Amino acid sequence: MQGLTVIVCLVALSRVLLIAQSPASPGALTLDAAIERALAANPAIAAARLTRPIHIAGLRVAGERPNPEVNAEIEKETPKQSFGVAVPFELGGKRAKRLAVGEATLRAADAELASITAQVRNDVRRAYFDVLVAERRLTVLGELRDLSARARDAARTRFESGDVPRLEALQADLAFNTAITEATSAEGAVTAARARFDVLLGQPSGSGQPLSTPLDAGVPIVTAEMLQLAHTQSTELAALDRRIDEERARFDLSRALRAPDVVAGATLTHDAEPEFTYGWRAAVSMTVPLFTTHAAGVAVEQATLAQLVAQRQATVARIDGEVSAAAASAEAERLAYVRYRDSILPQAQQVEQLAQDSYQLGQTGLAALLQALQASRDVRLRALDAVSRYQSAVADLERAIGAPLQ
Repeated sequence: MQGLTVIVCLVALSRVLLIAQSPASPGALTLDAAIERALAANPAIAAARLTRPIHIAGLRVAGERPNPEVNAEIEKETPKQSFGVAVPFELGGKRAKRLAVGEATLRAADAELASITAQVRNDVRRAYFDVLVAERRLTVLGELRDLSARARDAARTRFESGDVPRLEALQADLAFNTAITEATSAEGAVTAARARFDVLLGQPSGSGQPLSTPLDAGVPIVTAEMLQLAHTQSTELAALDRRIDEERARFDLSRALRAPDVVAGATLTHDAEPEFTYGWRAAVSMTVPLFTTHAAGVAVEQATLAQLVAQRQATVARIDGEVSAAAASAEAERLAYVRYRDSILPQAQQVEQLAQDSYQLGQTGLAALLQALQASRDVRLRALDAVSRYQSAVADLERAIGAPLQ
């Protein structure tokens, strides 16, 4: 009976609600800290940040003015020497509109960086809770493996002493083999989840730093609020808006290019005796837009602008649909997990306690106790599945919105 008492005591100790948050250990990593670390070290964000110096240099290029042209001529005829300078003047506000295009391109690049940042935040959130769920699943299966090992040893001892039939020993051995197989698979899942998480944070794989943000349900998710957040904070829409602004600037530049430029020139002449020693000439030239009028360029930019505006309208409709669906799914998963947390898990604990009491009093056999333990394990795993689906649905909602929820 000592073996049976050990089993019952261990089962009682395992009745802690594994999904609840345990006290954070020193050096534990919160979700916010993980996101900050990823934003500082993630290679995708680092690469995206390198585009800003490119566009800043492009802005300086756009502000450059045309260089003057200097010429010198020595001729046999008079005047024998001439020295001239020609200065082109851009008309139609071309330089200002080039600068406007450069500034709009820079803002579009910043919006793209914000979109990539939001994507990385979402990936970190998803990977963070994947690690938490995998570790909690391993804890549940590890406890069941240890309990099954002790139950197998106790059943063998009782079988060898003739207290129970061989069937009970075989059932206990089968339960142990099943539990150790599932625990091994869970260990692999933890390792894989950790590897994906470490890559996102830009740190060596296998760091094993504990995570402290609780696996729990948040506040109710209201679809109307999520839609409003998407319309005002979506990085995808912001990136499209900046591209539309950039294209409007390009359209204005294409129209300015239709204005011909003027080149003003002045020439100093020398050695035209006996008429004069020094003389001068002034000239103005302008390209006549006879064959190339830049009308086709204006049409290209106008069509591109219309396409981007239509793309934004389609994107808004798609985001509305995705956010509405994701919000409904996330709220449904939240309610399912809340039912597990508040009702189903406590009931499973009561059933487990009754099974322990019955076994301790000799009213049921080991097979019934193992069946109760298996049922309790299944309920806990389904609760973990519920909270995992909830966190995954929240991540899907955040991705659909295109902005962080917290």
